Amino acid sequence: MELIQSIGLAAGLAWASGFRLYVALFLTGVLAHFGLLELPASLALLTHPVVLAASGTMLVAEFLADKIPGFDSLWDAVHTFIRIPAGAILAAGSLGSMDPAYIAAAAILGGVIASTSHATKAGSRALINTSPEPFSNWAASLTEDLLAPAGLAIAFKFPLLFLALLAVFLVVAMFLIRFLVKSLRALLGRLGRTPTAASSRPPP
Repeated sequence: MELIQSIGLAAGLAWASGFRLYVALFLTGVLAHFGLLELPASLALLTHPVVLAASGTMLVAEFLADKIPGFDSLWDAVHTFIRIPAGAILAAGSLGSMDPAYIAAAAILGGVIASTSHATKAGSRALINTSPEPFSNWAASLTEDLLAPAGLAIAFKFPLLFLALLAVFLVVAMFLIRFLVKSLRALLGRLGRTPTAASSRPPP
């Protein structure tokens, strides 16, 4: 694989792993299985029928879990320990048999990209779940369902374009994560003060 294609593959898989890991695994494996995508030998395992069955099953499970308000945030919390390491591993594997220093750098940067997209997704969903209606949750989830394969397609076909879009995403995500943290802290502060205020009232 050419270097720029390898970098695009690494960045795309790391980014998608942060919020739709099983889409990234299944889609990449299927495309490579049918000869529509060239993968380095280190990622060829993704095309194995057993791996495709596992990633496909988890894709369906995540699709359903992500549509349940509240449970989706629990799913995100658990997958903090899965998506970020997976993004780092996939990014490293995308460079194949290159110099170990480059592979290590890819793992570090892949972990950073995956953690950023995961934090953006998980924080946004936690804030959305404060709304009592489920429609905003469903809209956000369906948007992510479409965004992941679209982003991966760009990364695979137009790696330079994807890298430019990724740079913009990372800058915007930093501001968005900061906003989400402040908003969630303010919400938790209001919830924490409510019982105290109620208990301080004198009995009738």
